[in-house]
Order: sequence, then C-alpha cells, then structure tokens
Amino acid sequence: MLRYLPFLLILAVWIYAFIDCLNTPENEVRKLPKVAWVIIILLFGQVLLGPVAWFAVGRPRRNAPYGATRPDERRWVAPDDNPDFLKSLNESPAPGPDSSSDAPPAPEPAPDPAPEQRGESPRDGDELPNRKDRDDS
Repeated sequence: MLRYLPFLLILAVWIYAFIDCLNTPENEVRKLPKVAWVIIILLFGQVLLGPVAWFAVGRPRRNAPYGATRPDERRWVAPDDNPDFLKSLNESPAPGPDSSSDAPPAPEPAPDPAPEQRGESPRDGDELPNRKDRDDS
C-alpha cells in the first residue's frame, strides 16, 4: 500500500492544479494565457513540473489586499499615512457640540415610569416599597 502513496500524491497535486487553473478567472492568470497553463499542467503533470510551475508563477496571489493586482496596490498603508483617507476626513464635518448646525439639540427622553403607574403588576421578584403584608422578622 505504501508504494502507491507517491503516485497518489502526484495525482492529487496534478488534479488540484488543473481544477485550480480552470476555476481561476482569465484576467487573474499571470505570465501566460489560461489555455497555455492548462496545456502545461496536463502535459507536464506526471513529473510535477506543470503543477509546480502553475503554483509558483501562474496562479494569482491570494494575499493581495482588497483585490489588488499590481505590486504598488498590494502595499498596506496605515490610515494616517493614506492620503485618500485624510481627504475624506476633511470633507465630512466632525460631529460634536460645536458644529454649526441650525437644529436644536434633541430633548432627553423622559424616565420610564414604575410598573404600577403604567397599569402593570410588578414582577415576581420585585417588591413594592410600602407593602403592608411584608414580614419583618
């Protein structure tokens, strides 16, 4: 059984590379057209040259942030160094008490009345503050 293991591993890598190449969109394939990569994987798959070439060179990089495809887009930029983010801060007004809005401040909501005042009975665990039948002993 152990003698079949190398053959099965090569077959698994070959099939995985072939399916991965077929599922990759045409505009994300690197270096060669997608049809050329399929042919390379099929012709050189038995010696693992085709699948290894696909994984190393042809397959798109999955770690590109936000779908970036060019190298200058892949670099992560902190928000305080990103000029687009800083421009968006200048464009939107900052909320706060000193903003120049003409609307009056919203009134504070009234406190919630006690259950007796709403016509509800108190819950089982709640006790009324002036209950006559309470045992103090």
